[in-house]
Amino acid sequence: MGAHIIRRQEALQRGATDHELQRQCRTGVWERLRPGTYAPRRDLDTLDPVAVHRLRAEAALRAASPNAVLSHQSAAAVHGLEMWNTPLRRVHLTRNRTGGGRRTGLRHVHVAELADHETTEINGLRVTALARTVLDLARSLPFEEAVVAGDHALRTTALTAAELGEAVGGLPERSGRRRAHRVVDLLDGRSESVGESRSRVLMVREQLPVPDCQPNLYAQDGAHLGRVDFLFEELGVVGEFDGQVKYGRLVPEGQTPADVLWAEKQREDALRAAGWQVVRWTWQDLATPRVVAGRILDAVERARLSPPPRGRVVRTPKP
Repeated sequence: MGAHIIRRQEALQRGATDHELQRQCRTGVWERLRPGTYAPRRDLDTLDPVAVHRLRAEAALRAASPNAVLSHQSAAAVHGLEMWNTPLRRVHLTRNRTGGGRRTGLRHVHVAELADHETTEINGLRVTALARTVLDLARSLPFEEAVVAGDHALRTTALTAAELGEAVGGLPERSGRRRAHRVVDLLDGRSESVGESRSRVLMVREQLPVPDCQPNLYAQDGAHLGRVDFLFEELGVVGEFDGQVKYGRLVPEGQTPADVLWAEKQREDALRAAGWQVVRWTWQDLATPRVVAGRILDAVERARLSPPPRGRVVRTPKP
């Protein structure tokens, strides 16, 4: 359920005064989304930060010039992209012009020449198109945060890596094209969570090989061992990111977290029996990249001293 939006002009027409509006904000009953636009604090408290930002973005766009569109993380919020550790205080707009950009505490106005195919409309809101939004994030956010959003776009929408590659090739040289290329080259729509996206970034930063994502492994007798998060096939190592979700709210109906944990143990035992070295890490472990990298390298060394895995690998195509 969204928040009830209160606009100053409408409130005044209904008999309120500016003094009363100011008092509502001063006492914390309302929060000012932008000058002249408010929402009840009790409504905002039921929303996550991205939903609150989307409300602020809608309010800012309705007060902006007709040639402005929501862009960057504000467009990402409207497109429904997952964002991690991404600043949401400022609403981002792009005006289709060559100069006049500016930034305040709550709004960042970018300027750029936008082609017709680089903008679209979603639920009545003018926004940058999905490919342009991903590239804007790739050029403005830190690498890890940009990869998280880009992976989610490839996984959950019709956007393809080929379309992104074509779009990044069309960027002007001095507009962050190299930075965007670096992000786009790593994006993988097979990544199923923020944690998996962050894990791949960790591997790049720790100078590890980039693994294959979500392949299916089979034993010599054809038995399906399971689909794994990451596979360093030539090194004989399987990597698994343990998010808490699969042991919590997404436990299959009729099962308990203990059932899921037991099934996971049996799966891992079968992988090890087939000759794979298995490494696991958690969300908390991502805060110590060297620890995760050390576990992977230790597994590589164990695999070097062991017989090679038996069975076959079936790769999952990229979306």
